[in-house]
Amino acid sequence: MSIVDNRKAFHDYFIEERFEAGIVLQGWEVKAIRAGRSQLKEAYVIVRNDEIFLFGAHISPLSSASTHVTPDPVRTRKLLLKSEEIKKLTIKVERAGYTLVPLNLHYQKGYIKCEIGLAKGKKQHDKRDTEKQRDTQREIQSVMKQNRR
Repeated sequence: MSIVDNRKAFHDYFIEERFEAGIVLQGWEVKAIRAGRSQLKEAYVIVRNDEIFLFGAHISPLSSASTHVTPDPVRTRKLLLKSEEIKKLTIKVERAGYTLVPLNLHYQKGYIKCEIGLAKGKKQHDKRDTEKQRDTQREIQSVMKQNRR
């Protein structure tokens, strides 16, 4: 079940591979995510010292957050992957010119997971082509819907 999607990632990148990663979160962050107060629009993923981190993901703290905790909405969060996956991603990012992009946050067996994608950047003409294809699909669906009636 998806919590929040990063639609901008699909607009700006060709997603070639997907990986599911756990996230190291604090208690107030889990409560805020469950309340739907998270955003991935300007988030990105970086490999540093054989670890993977999520930067720029905004999780707005709830007003009922603990009084002794000073929440940082855009703090760096560590992502949890197997070491073989991290090595594979590191090689692709460093040598092949790929980018790591967070695609969505979702629940799996009660845990909050982050799906990250191995992506190549789109050029401006690619973005226009994608929009044209989406528009034609919408038109086809509306015509088919009208014909059913």
